[in-house]
Amino acid sequence: MAGAGGLLTLPLLLSAGLPPLTALATNKVQSALGTLSSSWNFFRRGHIQLSSIKWLLLAALLGSIAGTSAVQRLQTSQLATLLPLLLIAISLYFFYQPPLRESRAARLSSGQFAWLAGLPVGFYGGFFGPASGSILPFLLVTLAGRNLVRATAETKLAILTINGSSALLFIAAGQVNWPLALAMGGAQIAGARLGSNWVMRRGADWVQPIIVVVTLAVAVKLLVAP
Repeated sequence: MAGAGGLLTLPLLLSAGLPPLTALATNKVQSALGTLSSSWNFFRRGHIQLSSIKWLLLAALLGSIAGTSAVQRLQTSQLATLLPLLLIAISLYFFYQPPLRESRAARLSSGQFAWLAGLPVGFYGGFFGPASGSILPFLLVTLAGRNLVRATAETKLAILTINGSSALLFIAAGQVNWPLALAMGGAQIAGARLGSNWVMRRGADWVQPIIVVVTLAVAVKLLVAP
């Protein structure tokens, strides 16, 4: 419905005691499986036009490779300090985010949007990830003139590109906890199908409230956790 769920799953993986890099790697694999399910669901129902987002996908891919390579070079102690701070920052971003209003006017061309928005989102997604699937629809609506359902659909394919390429790099480095990744991935596939169907049936009005409620709940959990 509103992203790949990393804002929920990554804190849970960290709280379960996984080392930070293993938590990131495992989260990427399970998120990629869920995003694959929802991307296909949107695509087969005609909500994704590949020609209109080809530059976005390329920029997201390059950014993801750079971001994943960067985070793999950090020490465990550095990641253990950095990840909770990033989670709190993302929660605050959503707390202060203004209400999203759709506009038919595109402020950037597809190429400009790809390199000015898609590339940094791709880097962030490869380096960290949570909420990138919620930030990108906001950018697509406000800068590229998409309606929220189309923005959500195109985001799924972009996040699949980001998470899939990042997951492959983590797999090649042997950093994935496979029992957890596969178990969570199976649940992601089912949940992503249900969520994407809900968005296509109910329309744009349901997406923004879900983002706000879920993010505020996670923000409270992060702030009150011992």
